[in-house]
Amino acid sequence: MDAITPALQPPIVTIEREMPIRKTHSAGRAAADDSSILHAAIGLAEQIRTASDEIERGRRLPPGIAAAKKEAGVFGMAMPRVWGGPELDPLTQFRVIEALAMAEGSVGWCAMIGCDGGYVTAFLDQDVAGAMYPDPLVATAAAATTTGQATRVPGGYRVSGRFPFVSGCQHCEWVWLGCIVVDNGVPRVDRNGVPVTRQCVLPLSQCEILDTWHTTGLRGTGSNDVVVHDEFVPEECTFSFQDPQLIKRPGALYAFPFLFIAKAAAPALGVARHAIDVLVESAAVKPARRYTLGEHIEASKVLRDDVYVQEAVGRAATLLAAARAYYFDVMGDLWATLVNGERPSERRLALFTTAYPHVVGVCVEVVQLVYKAAGGGAVYQKGPLDRCLRDVLTMNQHVVGTLRTYEMAGRLLLGLEPLRWLL
Repeated sequence: MDAITPALQPPIVTIEREMPIRKTHSAGRAAADDSSILHAAIGLAEQIRTASDEIERGRRLPPGIAAAKKEAGVFGMAMPRVWGGPELDPLTQFRVIEALAMAEGSVGWCAMIGCDGGYVTAFLDQDVAGAMYPDPLVATAAAATTTGQATRVPGGYRVSGRFPFVSGCQHCEWVWLGCIVVDNGVPRVDRNGVPVTRQCVLPLSQCEILDTWHTTGLRGTGSNDVVVHDEFVPEECTFSFQDPQLIKRPGALYAFPFLFIAKAAAPALGVARHAIDVLVESAAVKPARRYTLGEHIEASKVLRDDVYVQEAVGRAATLLAAARAYYFDVMGDLWATLVNGERPSERRLALFTTAYPHVVGVCVEVVQLVYKAAGGGAVYQKGPLDRCLRDVLTMNQHVVGTLRTYEMAGRLLLGLEPLRWLL
């Protein structure tokens, strides 16, 4: 035996230098060297939870919550450093949004949308954009889908149309709206027959808000329809994703025009994390239903003593951890590519495209699993799990999560002609 033992000993390996460890940060936690915006967002949790019923009833963020987010720097977190903004990297933005959504899904969603001003101003002349945003912390709302019409006139465009799903429109100062360019009421097309599009950035004062946001989930986002009635928008306040010279600002955060979409799945991670936390907390004190076992009654126990609850929590936590790690890995790889000054490969673009439907779909599964394990009490609107379920199911219906995104990704991976959004 002694002769065999040395052969079983692992060899001693001398490590010449320590390899960096890639760490995924815990949801809702911040280290001392993390962004002050992340610390501030986490610190808003109690104020947000206190306003939870008001958010639900009002179908919008209360002015106090919107103001607190602005003061924390949440709406300005993508603004450039040259303007005095933090220019936070995408992964930190995800963590800010996730932390807010752990307190309230609608608050996280409005944070995700509201910071788009930092991205779209990269597509405008920088002197013009800077003058538009003297306060870089204000919120911006968006409806990029081209449901409006923009008629070319001297110096700019006359914009008309109705734009749905404008989240956070009540507390924003600017709105960017997608339009088809028309001539005499007829859509202008390029040589391939594709409609010419224009994104128009307007002050909220040029828009009418219609009270249309009567929904089951994400009630507090105030995602109403916005109507624009033949308003003039200067040329310099517009841009087009079809423009090959679209980007007007240096920096990795602005090098990929659609990077603003990357943060869209972050609110779902926060909602799913909150749902698990709710069940873990309630299962420790809630009495479990007792059954007869053979001829005897089961002993008294709490919900967490039931094996199916243990299995549900274990499975839900694993699913969420896997989806979150995948999300940060895919987007982290894309970010590293941009930081290195490289163009994203077709494979990276494919994974970027399907990140939202995959991650949000897993979060739906997580919340439904927790909801089922919690029992009949989960169905009441006053309870947090009911809202978690409604919010995450509504997120799952977003246009970025359409099942066609998998077709888009598959075509890229298979080397076929790309399928793209009309933006």
